[in-house]
Amino acid sequence: MTDIKAGVQPVTHSDKNPNCCGPARNGSQLAPVEISKDPLTNQKLWATACQIPGGNSLLGTRTEFIPNDGEAPLRRTRIKPFRLGATTVTNAEFQAFTEATGYVTEAERIGWSFVFWSEVPKEVGPTQAVSGAEWWRRVDGANWRDINGPGTQADTWHADHPVVQVSWNDARAYCTWVGGYLPTEAEWEHAARGGLGDVRFPWGDQEPNDTDVLPCNIWQGRFPEFNTGQDGFITTAPARSFDPNGYGLYNLVGNVWEWTADAFRIKSLKKQVRDRLASMPGYKLSKGGSFLCHRSYCYRYRIAARSGTSPDSATPHHGFRIAWPDRL
Repeated sequence: MTDIKAGVQPVTHSDKNPNCCGPARNGSQLAPVEISKDPLTNQKLWATACQIPGGNSLLGTRTEFIPNDGEAPLRRTRIKPFRLGATTVTNAEFQAFTEATGYVTEAERIGWSFVFWSEVPKEVGPTQAVSGAEWWRRVDGANWRDINGPGTQADTWHADHPVVQVSWNDARAYCTWVGGYLPTEAEWEHAARGGLGDVRFPWGDQEPNDTDVLPCNIWQGRFPEFNTGQDGFITTAPARSFDPNGYGLYNLVGNVWEWTADAFRIKSLKKQVRDRLASMPGYKLSKGGSFLCHRSYCYRYRIAARSGTSPDSATPHHGFRIAWPDRL
């Protein structure tokens, strides 16, 4: 059996709330970077985004699988028409942004980020682990270009893959440049359902498995020791892969988590939940799950599933998708 605790140094950084879906920095307090809108990019990307019809929609689920995440109840909401990127923002698109603006991500400015244990380069040596989630390691020099640490760009950076190792603050800066915004949870779920109504996944209710039903990029095997890659991918897949949903949107579940505009909130009277939220001030909501999700461990690749992390955190399985108003 692979030992995920091999080569682990004592944890010395401030990861007070290890999350199975992703660790959190818990506040770097870097000064925000001012970005200006690029009208040409705004018009170009808006024109290629998918048109999402408005109307009555659903939010949440009748059948909650992770009760303390706030998945339930199923409720109705009203959505105005809007546009949403067919894919998450890609490396190529984010590179265009950094080259045009000189933007430097938070992971680059802080000097380190989180990396999944099996992807840490051997030459890095012993790494600090997140207590209780030792598969997450601190790696100096990990960022959106060198996803797993210095010198890994050639192996991990692909122009058509989702940009990762970007924080919520980084995503907001990109939104400003393209004249868009991060979708709300209600908008995201409305788009993910693709007109199908109360379904568990963007394609319907058929459950993925580890063998022949592989509609998205998630984990196959035993987490976190071994991923068979039966769906064709061990880490990220190209942003435009697998079949799109009814609105033409790709990879809404699996592949990478997607930042939303909303704060991570849960309406609950349980002391356990209230205490958890009190320890997560300022956390932002993410949707969709990632290539690290598996039903036996993290069943969050469902439309109603949710997760929260600090806005300065970045990981190799977290990206974002841009929304725009229906009319410019």
